[in-house]
Amino acid sequence: MPHDHHDHLSPSGHPYRPDDDHPLTYWQQMEIAIREILIEKGVTTAAEINAQIDAMDARSPANGAAVVARAWTEPAFRDDLLRDASAASASMGFDIGPMKLIAVENTADVHNVIVCTLCSCYPRNLLGLPPDWYKSRAYRSRTVKEPRKVLAEFGVDLPDHVTVRVHDSTADMRYIVVPARPDGTDGWSADQLAALVTRDSMIGTGLPKDPGAIAQTPR
Repeated sequence: MPHDHHDHLSPSGHPYRPDDDHPLTYWQQMEIAIREILIEKGVTTAAEINAQIDAMDARSPANGAAVVARAWTEPAFRDDLLRDASAASASMGFDIGPMKLIAVENTADVHNVIVCTLCSCYPRNLLGLPPDWYKSRAYRSRTVKEPRKVLAEFGVDLPDHVTVRVHDSTADMRYIVVPARPDGTDGWSADQLAALVTRDSMIGTGLPKDPGAIAQTPR
């Protein structure tokens, strides 16, 4: 006799939840098959695959924040980053892979914002997983047509004299925004500066945190 558990608790005291079982998709089946073949042929091992998954899960905006903070404190590194962001990031241990990374710098007269109009291309090695809104059709389509309005909805209101540049990522090319360094941070260490750098500021839909809102430790 079937039972309806919606209003009942499990032995652990938690409400019953329906099973999330469902048939594997075509791509899930392909991934399992290819993974098992690679392991069987000795191309890789299960341990190596698990280590790579752990490394991917560990990626976060903190990586990009470290790159930005170093650019703010080391002029030579900033120049390297703007010239070849892939190589500069790799020098800090952040391997971008085969795609090209381009760093674009915000100034008093230019504000950059990143989008991927086709899908969700994103510098995951530096920023981790993209936010859901970055992948949404609304963001992907509206940002290229009305960037100022989109930025205003994110709380970024720019003076009229500031030029907004929209950069469209592709399958083999990624972008990261180097936001302008906040005033009042002279003498701050790279670690302290990194705490000001937000994920959205490296996409261009946000600004760094207010230095006054960050509790400072002795420098």
